[in-house]
Amino acid sequence: MLKARYKTIDLHFKFPAGTSRGVLLHKPSSFLILEREGFTGIGECSTIPGLSIDPVESYTEKLDLLCSLLNQGADPVTINLEGYPSISFGLETALLDLASKGSKCLFPDSAFTKGLAGIPINGLVWMGDKEFMEKQIREKIEAGYKCIKLKVGANDFETELDILAAIRAQFTASELEIRLDANGAFGPHDAMDKLNRLSFYDIHSIEQPIRQYQYDAMADICAYSPIPIVLDEELIGINSADKEFMLEKIKPAYIILKPSLLGGFHESEEWIQLADKHKIGWWVTSALEANIGLNAIAQWTSTLGSHMPQGLGTGQLYHNNIPSPLTIEKANLYYRPENKWDVSSILI
Repeated sequence: MLKARYKTIDLHFKFPAGTSRGVLLHKPSSFLILEREGFTGIGECSTIPGLSIDPVESYTEKLDLLCSLLNQGADPVTINLEGYPSISFGLETALLDLASKGSKCLFPDSAFTKGLAGIPINGLVWMGDKEFMEKQIREKIEAGYKCIKLKVGANDFETELDILAAIRAQFTASELEIRLDANGAFGPHDAMDKLNRLSFYDIHSIEQPIRQYQYDAMADICAYSPIPIVLDEELIGINSADKEFMLEKIKPAYIILKPSLLGGFHESEEWIQLADKHKIGWWVTSALEANIGLNAIAQWTSTLGSHMPQGLGTGQLYHNNIPSPLTIEKANLYYRPENKWDVSSILI
């Protein structure tokens, strides 16, 4: 019989993680633990304050109810987790891990999971003062990244332009791809002016220039922007019936898939099918998960056949992350089976 419980751990950032929504110093993740026939499967339920739609006030209650139902013998597929995408993701991946007998090899046939191939990733540069951001950029370039992603929108805009100018003075677009993420920081009234000025620096794309749910304004921006627009927050919390309507209305160049914010792999694959249908590009990004969630996302991503740099470089963010076989080498994420997991902090 299946036994279920969970443990919540407060993850501590190694540095203040700045976005246009504020600075994160720590964040919680709850780990769903499933046990059956001597094997243990673990899935991560990870939320981001101010971004995840999972209701904070009833989150623990929902985890308690899920575990209670599973312990009473309920079929996992019959349990209603609508409105709790991170718990859906945690349950889906815990079941996959349990099916793998707790090996954490959720997609064992993948060359990535076997340790035979890496996943190219972008180097993420967090918001901060000019000196801090320039230091991160130097470190990413020295580490061999050919694609970097900069958070923009919280600093003085002229300072951000200066940073981009300094990068382009040293590296052309063919030498270094620059992606931007505004996290909705621009207003509909000034977004086009800022996009026009940013385009001078050969930007690959920019995520979510304005806040979500402004479909008319975002559609206009996508139609006229000199920089390809990527939807990120726009995908979170959308009903299945509205997904295609939104994509047809806005017509973005790309969408970003964050399984723990969208409700798991099934939901993410539904987005991929719609994106492919409408000739919209896509890539996958982790959403501040610890290594349990990141591992699941990376292994799934490795099965999708995408050759674009993915946003999977967040495994080194925390002082108290879960030791794992995941490692970054030469701007690629690898799974090294010879290195062992240590999930003792979850199971105790």
